[in-house]
Amino acid sequence: MDKPVKIVLDNALYQHCKAVMERAESLEIELLFLPAYSPNLNIIERLWKFTKKKILYGQYYESAQKFHEVIRAFFAEVSTKYAADLNDLLSLKFQFFEDGNAQNLAA
Repeated sequence: MDKPVKIVLDNALYQHCKAVMERAESLEIELLFLPAYSPNLNIIERLWKFTKKKILYGQYYESAQKFHEVIRAFFAEVSTKYAADLNDLLSLKFQFFEDGNAQNLAA
């Protein structure tokens, strides 16, 4: 039995274009769009918020080059230095509400 293919997208306008919609339909792919503003459902948004908290808030960088160096250094070590934080922050555990009952599901 073939499993259905579903792709979750972040609701950007270009993902709703005719070419994308037609191609997905021809390949029998169901496109699931996140709500208009839902950064907590988009993992990259969670990582960006964590990054800003660790290296941007309350910081001043004298040049674009220095800022670039700090960003590169952060991402070079983020998976080891902040492993515990990222395991919790970037989990795929979501709470769904169906018929008024909460269900905790992990992808």
